[in-house]
Amino acid sequence: MPYAITITAGKVSLPATLDDSPSAQAVWNALPIEARANRWGEEIYFEIGVHLDEAGDARAEMQVGELAYWPPGSAFCIFFGPTPVSRGQAPRAASNVNPLGIVDGDAAAFTAVHSGEKVRLEAR
Repeated sequence: MPYAITITAGKVSLPATLDDSPSAQAVWNALPIEARANRWGEEIYFEIGVHLDEAGDARAEMQVGELAYWPPGSAFCIFFGPTPVSRGQAPRAASNVNPLGIVDGDAAAFTAVHSGEKVRLEAR
């Protein structure tokens, strides 16, 4: 069963859907989560206090709008364009991430968010 959340980062607020994976369930169980955004190219990531291992479906190649969990940093990731390690215009994580879901809307809106701004994940 998918989980409906709202991501608010700076002045941007978008709905998103987490899938039914064990990683997504762990994030869902930790909601609400507040942190400070870190920008890495066209990715926002932030530590969420959830500690998970790399999942069997973990990968580095992502799509615009995808959400993921980065095990080395215990971080939630929002991909909305190329990162410093991208090979073209598609987002690419620094290392394998556990896919969690997708932004329900135009993820490019997150380009307005800067490092240090507050981010909140909550159930909707």
